Amino acid sequence: MKHIKRYQSTSLRTEKGEIIIEGPLSSIELEKYQFHDDLHAFRPAQKQLEALLGIADLEEGRIIICREGELIVGYVTFLYPDPLERWSTFAMEDLIELGAIEIAHPYRGLKLGSKLIELAMRDEMMENYIIISTEYYWHWDLKETKLSVWNYRKIMEKMMASGGLTPSPTDDPEINSHPANCLMVRIGKHVPQASIEKFDRLRFLEQDRLRSLRKGI
Repeated sequence: MKHIKRYQSTSLRTEKGEIIIEGPLSSIELEKYQFHDDLHAFRPAQKQLEALLGIADLEEGRIIICREGELIVGYVTFLYPDPLERWSTFAMEDLIELGAIEIAHPYRGLKLGSKLIELAMRDEMMENYIIISTEYYWHWDLKETKLSVWNYRKIMEKMMASGGLTPSPTDDPEINSHPANCLMVRIGKHVPQASIEKFDRLRFLEQDRLRSLRKGI
């Protein structure tokens, strides 16, 4: 599968000034900008920037950013699922994951997360993918926002819906370990039926394994 990346951009006037939303960007393009120190939800800011540079140069990797001037204040990533996770079990070339989305705290409340996802979906190439996002409450910034897990989930669902991702059932034990966790999914209009059926097996992999065991008895 050829992963075509078509650059998109837009600007947004906010109380913080003009915010540019753009991508996908290469590592060379990302290195032109500074990285906000508050982007540290997953690892220290400099380490997270290094991770983004690596993703940007992956064949399927996509980094969309929002920036004020030369300062990156938010980003979203898309890439193949981690090889150690169940979502890579069938090595589906048309399944990618919204791996991370983060907005620096001073810029929250401007709906930049939704704008990042909206821009990402403008690329017609995204219609060739099944896009997933695994939402775990322990990754959410509950302490800073002072929201309950349920109110935070509502915000996450609304943000993901801006890009067409909706909750989807699964028997994944980690997701089902807490009722606030969820699997968000968007199936592009050009995804073949064979991939959709394989993804359905993947969503219910535990049941699929049980069926296989019973057939082997």
